[in-house]
Amino acid sequence: MTVRLRAHHLLCMLTFIGEGYTPAFTENYRRIAARLSAGEGIEIVAGPDDICAPLLSGGAAHCLNPSVVMRDEAAAEAVGRLLGMPVSEGTRLTPDAPMLARLRRNFAFGTIRRACEDCEWTELCGHVANNGFKDVLIVAR
Repeated sequence: MTVRLRAHHLLCMLTFIGEGYTPAFTENYRRIAARLSAGEGIEIVAGPDDICAPLLSGGAAHCLNPSVVMRDEAAAEAVGRLLGMPVSEGTRLTPDAPMLARLRRNFAFGTIRRACEDCEWTELCGHVANNGFKDVLIVAR
């Protein structure tokens, strides 16, 4: 199987330590983290993805906001530039150790974080990065 991710979740996955919007969201994300850590591939999608799923059953899911789409565009551009390939709908990636290390190194340096501007999780993600990504749940095995 393949994990369907929107582009900005390529950044979010780097610092996920088990916190989230709701218990259902966090439980779902933990399952996805285990799948990615086991080497399952990623397919980039436009719009809500496997991580967003628990938030879509409510009223006004923020996953559909224009600001989130802009976050996807900024992340796709930054990650694509870093990896030397276009990142867009349909792109497939493997979250192996070299890719995660490269993304995390550049995340910590701030070179791929433009998509994180005005995100409510920016402070937590910055703290995780500043602490060497200790306790992250997505790790290549």
